[in-house]
Amino acid sequence: MLINQEMLDHIDQKLASTDALLERAYPGDDGRRQAVHTVYIPADRYTSDTPQQWGQQALDAVRQQGSLTELAELVVDDAQSAEYRQHLAQLVERKLSEEPIEDLRIDFEDGYGRRSDTEEDQHAIQAAQYVAQSIEAGTAPPFVGIRFKCLEADVRARGLRTLEMYLSTLLEKAGTLPDSTVLTLPKVTTVDQIKAMNDVADTLEAGLKLPPGTVRYEVQVETPQLIVGPNGTAEIARVVHAGQGRITSLHYGTYDYSASLGIAAAYQSMDHPAADFAKNVILTAVAGTGVHFSDGSTNILPLGPAKDVKAAWQLHAGLVGRHLRRGIYQGWDLHPAQLPTRFLATFDFFNRSLDSAIQRLASYVRAETGAVMDEPATAKALARYILRSTACGAADATDVQARLGVGQSVLEQLASTGLVPESAAP
Repeated sequence: MLINQEMLDHIDQKLASTDALLERAYPGDDGRRQAVHTVYIPADRYTSDTPQQWGQQALDAVRQQGSLTELAELVVDDAQSAEYRQHLAQLVERKLSEEPIEDLRIDFEDGYGRRSDTEEDQHAIQAAQYVAQSIEAGTAPPFVGIRFKCLEADVRARGLRTLEMYLSTLLEKAGTLPDSTVLTLPKVTTVDQIKAMNDVADTLEAGLKLPPGTVRYEVQVETPQLIVGPNGTAEIARVVHAGQGRITSLHYGTYDYSASLGIAAAYQSMDHPAADFAKNVILTAVAGTGVHFSDGSTNILPLGPAKDVKAAWQLHAGLVGRHLRRGIYQGWDLHPAQLPTRFLATFDFFNRSLDSAIQRLASYVRAETGAVMDEPATAKALARYILRSTACGAADATDVQARLGVGQSVLEQLASTGLVPESAAP
């Protein structure tokens, strides 16, 4: 053999650094759930029952205009049947009653402003107490945490003080750092700020007696300096890898980013070409890293006269569907009345192709030859799509597994590797 063991050993040695880089920097999706949206609540307005209040306000907003079925008729494609729209409406009503907010961020930044140290201290402690209460009561969202002030010089000390007070109080009240904890670092401009945040995380872990790597955080991408750096490269890619595994997600900031480019306020939006450029760069930077990515928000709220409410709902639903089709599975919501269209558009996105995805993955698992020959990479994508649909409530997990003929663990392995476990193979 020309390609003998000696040659293979030589190639292994030559590619050792590449192998190490791929394993370290591009580990792939880790299987953790990604919320379909994030809701920001100013810290002084947050209480332990805020999610339930938002769910009720969302339902009330719809009932003032008609019904969820009528809203589905307004925002879902005319090509879909009345039965399909009614089914979506029923799913959304259950969602708003049981899990109206998937990811809640208690805001100490733009939505909160600058207060006295005494007042912000009080709200940081109070927020942690309320979160601990909601976790104990079983009413907390799947993800909840704070957005603290950024690492710019004038607010740096205040932001880090709030972060420490929140975490220490939460640990005291909950007994441990809940897995649902999410921390958001806004207005990042340089890689050095990420390195500094890692040092903060190290210090907090040591002082609070947490295992190394426990304190992880999201990064808000709100400045053009993170998209194109001074040397002409995509700085956001350097940010992702400088996080050394601590960065869980990147969140695009629609209005800060647009304003930084000088785009007039009337034209700042999620679907502006400048926004699409930035988000395409971010999507490319996080590919294969296991870091999630979230789109921003629209500030056109469904409030006022009926025609304005309906126009805002149509706009919001359209924008949600747009970012889902572009491979961005999360966004921000700013008002309870945006929740109905968030979930209608999301559930519509998943249900439109769910039957096809299940059929294709079932054929793949059974090694059947059909009209479409899927490869492991496509099987991974199909499995992830199905898992996302069940996680958010767009589909029933038990029903999906029965139709696939495999259990949750097999589905998760397919989403991770694209390979059928031997135990599940026909």
